[in-house]
Parts: sequence; structure tokens; C-alpha cells
Amino acid sequence: MMLSCSALVVALLLSQAGGFLNPLEDDGVPDDWVLLHVVQDHIGAGNYSYLRLNHDGRIILHMHTIKGDADLYVSDKTLRPSFDTYKLQSVTCGQNVVVVPGDFSRPVGIGIYGHPSHQESEFEMQVFYDQMVPQDPFDKGSYPSEDGQKHKKSPQAPEEDFQEEESIFWTILIGLLKIIVEILF
Repeated sequence: MMLSCSALVVALLLSQAGGFLNPLEDDGVPDDWVLLHVVQDHIGAGNYSYLRLNHDGRIILHMHTIKGDADLYVSDKTLRPSFDTYKLQSVTCGQNVVVVPGDFSRPVGIGIYGHPSHQESEFEMQVFYDQMVPQDPFDKGSYPSEDGQKHKKSPQAPEEDFQEEESIFWTILIGLLKIIVEILF
């Protein structure tokens, strides 16, 4: 286990060094994107590999499947997104690209799934920061703290309020129906 982690770190460092030697323009990547990380790994059929994204701002996950078929799932609600629980996904054969909006709460969970159609899938994911997305200084979702840093507020969306009220309604209704059934039978 420790050996595979060490190999992953060495592969990451080597790929980072390769990124400095090869200009990004050859890959069709815009000049205003900054390469933050490169992750190379392999995953078995039907398994997940999880990563955590802590960087703020608009982030682009650009994953290329080298061998097999790896799929990408992203969520700001869970650190272990899957094909059942995700907010963003890319499930193509080959290139998978997901743009993580700057307003997603951090940390963001990233799940890479090895499709069962192949025994093993090998992938390389490049993580870019889009520095050209303007930061709104009048963003009502942020507030300054004592240290001068801006922190995001997480107001509950109106649709989440509605779902919570609807859930309470159904809970009460089912409870009443159980009582009526017990009385009748």
C-alpha cells in the first residue's frame, strides 16, 4: 500500500516536471488556465478512486483515459461521489472534462470509476485553474472575516427548503395513516 502511494507521488512529480518542459499550448489548453496538478493512476473494474479538491475558483478537470474506460463523478455534497450520488459527471470513452464552478462549496469530492467493461483502466487527470473568471467583489455570498479573508456563506436554496417541508409533510401523513390502519385493524 505504501509502495503504491510512493509510486503515485513519484509519478505525480515526474508528470509535473514534464508539464514544465512541454508547453501547454500544444495540448489546446487556453493560456489563461494554470496547471495545478497532474494525477496518473489505474483502477480495477467496478472500483472507485477518490480525490479531494480544495482549490477555490473555477477548476477544470481534464481526464484522459489511457487504457480501458474511466469515468469521472464530482460532488460538493459528498467526498465519495459515485454514479448514484454526484452533481457533475463525464462518462465518455477517452476524454472526460468537468468544469467545477467557483461557487461549489469546498472541499469537492472527485470519484474516478473503473468501468466493468475492462479489467483495468489507466488514466491521467490534469487539474486546471481558470484565472480569467472574474472574482466578484460584491458577491453577497461572501463576507470578510477578522483576518481580511473572504469566506463563503452557505445560504440554503429555496428548493432545498421546499424539499425539507415536503419531507416533513410526508412523514406526518404516513404517521397518521399508520395510526388509522392500527385503529381499523
